[in-house]
Amino acid sequence: MTGLNGQRMDANVVVLGTDNVGKSALIVRFLTRRFIGEYGDIESFYTHNIVVDGREQTLNIWDAPYSQQDPSFETLLCEKRLQWADGLVLVYSICDRASFNTVSRLVHTIKTTKDFLGFEKMPIVIVGNKRDLHHRRTVLSEEGRLLALSADCQFYEVSAAENYHSVLMVFHGLVDRIRESRVSVKKLAGIKGIVKSMSAVFARRRTDSL
Repeated sequence: MTGLNGQRMDANVVVLGTDNVGKSALIVRFLTRRFIGEYGDIESFYTHNIVVDGREQTLNIWDAPYSQQDPSFETLLCEKRLQWADGLVLVYSICDRASFNTVSRLVHTIKTTKDFLGFEKMPIVIVGNKRDLHHRRTVLSEEGRLLALSADCQFYEVSAAENYHSVLMVFHGLVDRIRESRVSVKKLAGIKGIVKSMSAVFARRRTDSL
């Protein structure tokens, strides 16, 4: 980031989801406007420039594999990916109940993490993908909305296969939340600085009066 008052901002985004939910397709749709349906479970990094509300943004996107077989994964997530990330996109398939349960568990893990200060406030977007396959739906839209509402996350249902604009909104929405989060952190730091200064002044006055 080059400054909250400047025109440019850099942000690191981690995209997570279990196999076959379409998270890589979602990213490539956002980056290229094209839909490519088949991907292996590979780890990828991308850098992409966008303009949001007249401001140029550079997004560094980490397409991170999710290992359902590794019970320590969520601990590793907190230790590694969250330290790097400014925001998260958690993707499930509306046709896959298990993938939704994984996202629900991840949201809970992140929001209740106490080991790393501030992670519970990290901007998160929850995405239900494969909306075009509504005839195979096993997760209701209302369930996704309720999960997002309970965790103060944004929520979108999209079809990476059919709609570029909705995918664009996912990432633009996250960028907005990251910007708002940074502004609030800056304000909080300013308030803490004022309180600290006032406390020091009062402490000196008490000392002088002794």
